[in-house]
Amino acid sequence: MNKTIRHASVFALLLVLALLLRATWVQFHDSKALADDKHNRRNVIEQYANPLGDIIVGGEAVTGSARTKGGDLAYKRTYKDGAVYAPVTGYSSQVYGATQLEGIYKDVLDGTDNRLKNPLDTLTNKRADPGDVVTTIDPSVQKAGYKALGDKKGAAVAVDPETGRVLGMVSTPSYDPSRISGSMDSAAWQELTTDEEKPMVNRALRQPLPPGSTFKLVVAAAALEDGLYSSVDSKTDSPNPYTLPGTATVLRNENQAAPCEDADIRTALRYSCNNVFAKMAVDLGQDKVRAMAEKLGFNADKLDVPVRAGESVYPSGMDKAQTGLSGIGQFDVTATPLQMAMVSAAIANGGELAAPHMVSQITDSGGDVLEKYGDGDGRRVMGEGTAEGLQSAMETVVEEGTGSNAQIAGVTVGGKTGTAQHGERNSKTPYAWFTSYAKSDDGKEVAVAVMIESSSAARDEVSGNGLAAPIAKAMMQAALRS
Repeated sequence: MNKTIRHASVFALLLVLALLLRATWVQFHDSKALADDKHNRRNVIEQYANPLGDIIVGGEAVTGSARTKGGDLAYKRTYKDGAVYAPVTGYSSQVYGATQLEGIYKDVLDGTDNRLKNPLDTLTNKRADPGDVVTTIDPSVQKAGYKALGDKKGAAVAVDPETGRVLGMVSTPSYDPSRISGSMDSAAWQELTTDEEKPMVNRALRQPLPPGSTFKLVVAAAALEDGLYSSVDSKTDSPNPYTLPGTATVLRNENQAAPCEDADIRTALRYSCNNVFAKMAVDLGQDKVRAMAEKLGFNADKLDVPVRAGESVYPSGMDKAQTGLSGIGQFDVTATPLQMAMVSAAIANGGELAAPHMVSQITDSGGDVLEKYGDGDGRRVMGEGTAEGLQSAMETVVEEGTGSNAQIAGVTVGGKTGTAQHGERNSKTPYAWFTSYAKSDDGKEVAVAVMIESSSAARDEVSGNGLAAPIAKAMMQAALRS
């Protein structure tokens, strides 16, 4: 054979072998990566080729699927009462992906989760019928919170203190996920993502803000656990007004006539005495306050319910003056409504904090349980005596103090109001907070936290009792009636 032909033949054979090796590599090594690539349109076509599974609230689906007209995506996601449940469901969009429960349980909802497959499906790699996600949300609590928040910008969370079940998670202003579920919704997407009111932000989980005087509960718990004061009725060492250490800044109380000098914890919570809790935080020191805050969930960078919550922060590296301000929920202290609901839930539950969660189970298309999430999976964060003392003091706040708008006839209600400064030198409208719990004679209980970021109320009318407490009351009433 001609030497040149022989060399050409060998070269051609090598090229064929290289192609075969590459094809084999792609088929057996890169196939999954290519299949899972977000730019692979076949995945989207397959995902929306059939109706999706549903997210269940109170035994009924709050999601659905509708047949599309034309195009290669056969179905798109639909939502029932979309704006009410958006903070729970998130969205599933043919273009913009999926968030929250829609995103976390995407494989269950579109049938690609291997747990949904029977042996034949596994052998043939056939997509299984989709499963459902069953939530802990109580529709009456959710709707009560959404209605009560109305046109206010804010959020509210309701939790069962004993089980940790999230019964309501509301954020306003909200949006209807159906508006962005299709493939021709760019105008709606642009409108929602550029809206200054940020309707797509889940304020209940993802908007940590200064908690103001609601944080005084954390400081009180730290003081009682440390033994700085033996009970909520022990007199404190609290000059009024109180000058922050190392400064000329005098810390005064909103109610100048309140009996805040050397007030006990019960009285100090009732009148929300700044001097008492600023001094208490300084006396304890930032490390002891932080330790209690972290037991309750602050500084946790991975708090999943299963949607990940924004981190609530109790800062470090403070001087004494800053530590004093932290004692009244100011300086760099931040919290989400979920976090402040957890504080009240732990107190209501005798000092045990049940892990908050808003999914009870996931099921296959026939209703068989694939995974069940346990209730009451918690830990002790404070002594039972401390919790009982704080319950008594919080009930005084509602019965005789600043939380009177949360009173419910025939029901034991405890709470704490908060008004947090906003802007340089408090130049902007303050944030209004209320964290609370309610217990009925038949054993039902609920903890609720409400945050009002802004409203149409005049600045001098902004208060936790005036704006936030009525919303908490509406949600507590709904929970106790369910």
